[in-house]
Amino acid sequence: MTDGTTPYVRPDVAAFLAFLNAQEGPKMEEMPPEAGREMMRVMGQMADVPRGAIAKVEDRTIPGPAGEIPIRIYDNRPDREPGPVMVFYHGGGWVIGDLDTHDPYCAEAARQLVMPVIAVDYRLAPEHPFPAAPEDCEAATRWVADNIPCTGLVLSGDSAGGNLTIATALALRDAPAAKPVVAIHPIYPAVTTHQDWQSYRDFKDGYLLTKGGMTWFGDHYAADPADRRASPIDFDAAGLPPTLLVTAGLDPLRDQGRAYAGKLIAAGVPTTYREAAGTIHGYICLAQGIPSAKDDIRGNLTVLKAIVAEATT
Repeated sequence: MTDGTTPYVRPDVAAFLAFLNAQEGPKMEEMPPEAGREMMRVMGQMADVPRGAIAKVEDRTIPGPAGEIPIRIYDNRPDREPGPVMVFYHGGGWVIGDLDTHDPYCAEAARQLVMPVIAVDYRLAPEHPFPAAPEDCEAATRWVADNIPCTGLVLSGDSAGGNLTIATALALRDAPAAKPVVAIHPIYPAVTTHQDWQSYRDFKDGYLLTKGGMTWFGDHYAADPADRRASPIDFDAAGLPPTLLVTAGLDPLRDQGRAYAGKLIAAGVPTTYREAAGTIHGYICLAQGIPSAKDDIRGNLTVLKAIVAEATT
């Protein structure tokens, strides 16, 4: 760290990073996008747990603003009465990631929350730069509200998907969907385009997500920093639904996530903030490589379940 101190790193995180950093070959920011996508798929196969048993998994496509949007529906109790549903937007810097990279996490969320989870495979940059991703996510969420039997929406996503969670919540705050958004759960979200944060300096290399990687993502995504969908931290947060925002202690994005949690609290939004100390960005998809991530995931979803219950009673 830049102040000369040594950050706390969990033993299993240290072992995973030692293995990862010993690998030879180009970094993601030195690759074309399709190679970066394949790298993420391979890492998921190596470092995440299997999907596990779940009663229903259905792939389908729905109409979007520029063509069909693939979605995947998870439900461990498909015979249930209508209740809240989660809409999930995967991470990957708006450039990589898909339904498969976050498949185990979405299945686990459906089991632990005891609600359907609908994952959205939005368009990726650079083939489809900003604002294609938030446009697809908003359209898919409105489709869910119109077409899936439910009483409310829980929006969630990690990293870029955390950004898309907030962007979609802001859109539905100002122009509500057919069902209300009852809670949101951004996971180590990107909430601004600028990199002037201490955590960027402290964890710029060696902790999976790098400063160079974030620059690579940003260059491909080509977001407009004056647009609230790219930089929600610069816009009014009042009126957002109850929020569970989580960060990782060894993450370049940590400090902007902390700052956004503070902004939500100052705006009067019911906010719960959790930080997973000693672990890295991306941990929800690394539960095999970092076994302690299972407890982080379980803890987050336990809190989210209570927030949703309170918001819907």
